[in-house]
Amino acid sequence: MRILLIMDPGIPVPPSLYGGHERLVYSFAEEYNKMGHEVTLLAGPGSRCSGKTVTFGTNDLNRPRKARFKEARIVWKYLRRNGNDFDIIHNFGRLIYLLPVLNSPVKKIMTYGRPVAHMGIKIVNALPNRNLIFTACSNYCVSTGNVAGTWKTVYNAIDFSQYKIEEVVNNDAPLMFLGRLDRIKGVHTAIKVAKATGNKLIIGGNVSHTDDNYNYFKTEIEPQIDGEQIVYLGALNDSQKNEYLGRARALLFPIEWDEPFGMVMVEAMACGTPVIAFNRGSVNEIVNTNNGIIVNNNDEMAEAVKSIKNIDRKTCRANAEARFNTPIIAKEYLNLFDK
Repeated sequence: MRILLIMDPGIPVPPSLYGGHERLVYSFAEEYNKMGHEVTLLAGPGSRCSGKTVTFGTNDLNRPRKARFKEARIVWKYLRRNGNDFDIIHNFGRLIYLLPVLNSPVKKIMTYGRPVAHMGIKIVNALPNRNLIFTACSNYCVSTGNVAGTWKTVYNAIDFSQYKIEEVVNNDAPLMFLGRLDRIKGVHTAIKVAKATGNKLIIGGNVSHTDDNYNYFKTEIEPQIDGEQIVYLGALNDSQKNEYLGRARALLFPIEWDEPFGMVMVEAMACGTPVIAFNRGSVNEIVNTNNGIIVNNNDEMAEAVKSIKNIDRKTCRANAEARFNTPIIAKEYLNLFDK
């Protein structure tokens, strides 16, 4: 089977540090290739995969609208020339990319990893189209966009073979927070919980450069980093994430928004590390009694820290691997049209 994967420029595929969606696209490109399919990746500069790679655009998340329109024209040109050479076009980028092939017989999957804007969905489905399936990374995420067309939930995935399980950690093992240091991710709550329970907290993640979140970090988070109880490591690469997640007693996930999926939760579980998470967005689809504890507020999270030791780390990983391993999810995507 000939498969085209499309991803927006801005961050290379795979990313060296931050870039959950880019890492996802790379893992599917590699898995499709392992399955014996002919893979082409259309993505930003510096991207690569084991198949063929075609690059376009600029790796700049703050690039102007004019640059983004130029990128769309490049994709349109590519699809007008080559779109019918593929059996499946799997688009993780902008919906507008698919315009030239909307009504062509090629099978098309449009995948979302964040809340979906209704206008684009309605416009595309008002146009002549064939063989187009919309997917999103959780039932919650599907619910944000399911206003027209055919929608399916297909969860995000990671390659569990790249994560080492730590079956036993010490009683004084630290808690961990991993993610962008934006207010909605809740690192301030993780710090409060660590202090309330007398635990060390390891923080990994990049500082946002938007004015509000940069000010949040400088005024509310940085003053609490003492290098002893509250330790900030900066942005972590895959090897570092594997190491520090494996050492942690639990990952704290005190989000203040409706997270569409939360890849870091599955990354923690792959290391055997259970998750304590606020019940928002897709959390109740990912966390269960085998791999973590769902809570509703700071006090409940602090209480959960005391009982998290009761979750078996081997069971934690096995439960997540059965649902979120890349080979399983890749097959789900390729079987969508059979269903």
